[in-house]
Amino acid sequence: MRQIVLDTETTGLDPQQGHRVIEIGCVEIQNRRPTGNHFQVFLNPDREIDEAAIEVHGLTTDFLSDKPRFKQIEQEFIDFIDGAELIIHNAPFDVGFLDFEMDQTKSENQNLAQFCNVLDTLVLAREKHPGQRNSLDALCKRYEVDNTHRTLHGALLDAEILADVYLAMTSGQSSLSLKEESAEGAIGNLKERRLDPNRRRIPVLGANADELLHHQERLKEIEKQSSDGCLWLQLEAETQGRAV
Repeated sequence: MRQIVLDTETTGLDPQQGHRVIEIGCVEIQNRRPTGNHFQVFLNPDREIDEAAIEVHGLTTDFLSDKPRFKQIEQEFIDFIDGAELIIHNAPFDVGFLDFEMDQTKSENQNLAQFCNVLDTLVLAREKHPGQRNSLDALCKRYEVDNTHRTLHGALLDAEILADVYLAMTSGQSSLSLKEESAEGAIGNLKERRLDPNRRRIPVLGANADELLHHQERLKEIEKQSSDGCLWLQLEAETQGRAV
């Protein structure tokens, strides 16, 4: 199965207010293994970037002034993601921006859904860890993914980190760390469960004579081979001694 982990950086929060995509980063996974193939591009938004956004990703209008527009790289981007499952954290944000960019080019490419299915790792994380923080940084801590080299957000860097988080989150193995578990959340998840007194009793089958004999012979073998003897035989002797 081919999957593409995707992230974007933007000039602001809302494409309907004229904000644009300024970086796209993609990492390819094939059958749950990163292939090393990636797609990254910086884009000229033809507008100013919100100061709050610059504080997040560090990208400035001066740096982006000589970069291509989305229309110039649109087909290359579509060719890279076409037919794959997109893995995105908080997918509505990135999908909304990319759909807006496609709409602006007036090409035949209508939206991402035309080419890909989308898996939102934020939704997945909330299902697996209800009531907890599920930001990318929080998931890195929970699944012990190293993100210490991440001082600013970057689309390709965040896509690489998200790929590691996604593979850890879907591996069937959860973190043993309970540091982020709140006491309130832990208590809230505990529910008292009472067994039905009229439930069907589970039959208990005792060992027959041959099985008991074989068991005793096996214990004697353990007694001979172990320097400390057989604990089971020692406990049996103590029990019989107390009974007498």
